[in-house]
Amino acid sequence: MTLKVCGMREPRNIRAVEQLDIDLMGFIFYPKSKRHVATRPDYLPLRCDRVGVFVNAGLPDIVARAQEFDLTYIQLHGNETPDFTSQLRQALSESGRGQTKIIRAISVTTEADARQAAQWEGYADLLLFETPTSQYGGSGLSFNWQLLSHYQGPLPFLLAGGIGPQSLGSLQEFHHPRWAGIDLNSKFELSPALKDVESLKTFIHDFKNLTSHE
Repeated sequence: MTLKVCGMREPRNIRAVEQLDIDLMGFIFYPKSKRHVATRPDYLPLRCDRVGVFVNAGLPDIVARAQEFDLTYIQLHGNETPDFTSQLRQALSESGRGQTKIIRAISVTTEADARQAAQWEGYADLLLFETPTSQYGGSGLSFNWQLLSHYQGPLPFLLAGGIGPQSLGSLQEFHHPRWAGIDLNSKFELSPALKDVESLKTFIHDFKNLTSHE
């Protein structure tokens, strides 16, 4: 199972979280977010892949951040279309970052939201299903995971939205052939963009034990 910790910003916190055997670390480049990364931190992770989170940003901005932060993934969290994603891939390729992968975040409220996610085949490499919020993520609220039974597309996905220490039981009961991992953020924070390392460590240990027995 892929483990992603998102909303990182503080160098010492980045170093500490990086040691927790995670796969992806997310940096939010949305100015209205409380976890906005305005300038490059003094330290960036070396032991996990870096994900840049964007909300309706322009192609030049995304490409510039991808180069500056050496991003492995671009996560699109706004109203970006499949056509925009194709343009982004072309722009990344032209900048020498053709291997950068794309995560499409999708808010799920209805069965139709889950079904329509299949349209991203051929455009995204990974999906992220989350809770709808006007703040574009980090709401601390969960959604009805049972709606994802209506997603029949081929792309793997991460579960996001309100996953916290209390979620282990629900995660143990959740099953889907395309479920690839989880995204952790606000439920493990001491303050916006500052993660509780010990709480994360305990949860990650328990989650790995839970999924290793399935």
